[in-house]
Amino acid sequence: MKLSNILFLVMTVTFISGCAQSSALIRAGSTNIRRDIFKETVVGGTIPAGHADLKIDFSVKTHKPGVYSAKDIHGTPDYRLLVNIDGQAMPLQGRLWAESAESRGLRDSEAGDGIRYQFTKNVRLKAGSHKIILAIIEDDIAVEREFTLADGSRNSLVLEPIYRTVPGSRRPGANNAPSFQDGIRGLQVNLNDKPI
Repeated sequence: MKLSNILFLVMTVTFISGCAQSSALIRAGSTNIRRDIFKETVVGGTIPAGHADLKIDFSVKTHKPGVYSAKDIHGTPDYRLLVNIDGQAMPLQGRLWAESAESRGLRDSEAGDGIRYQFTKNVRLKAGSHKIILAIIEDDIAVEREFTLADGSRNSLVLEPIYRTVPGSRRPGANNAPSFQDGIRGLQVNLNDKPI
């Protein structure tokens, strides 16, 4: 078997395995088995003893609606971020607007015309260790992380999209650079400016 065939097989198995893991996390994250883990709050004010605040932020750009099919929800209000902390699920609807961005370099993954989403939510939960599932159901992307919050702390959980690279893409000037137009392949999760 040629080396190129072996590499293709390994990449295919890895992709299928990743999709299966994401699908399982999405199923688990969509189930609301608790209702007492966190409550929505506003920024500021006194944090009760034994609790911590967490601000969740995610900014992502997608293609405009109807680019690939009439049923595609990219670019519409139905595109959501699913957050599940310790079994309590919360689908977030983002604020969206049309965005046209000029390229800031050869590998600018957000250059071009699309729809920008901003997802933001502030929650209060008990201090200590927690497990979180973050998912974009439409893109079959899900990640699971564990984190610990100190008593009385204010924390920031920021998600960053990892855009796809499509080899052989016909986009002008693509040069195999990642682009929002090719979709999302993953999420980078940062807690208080540190990857988790």
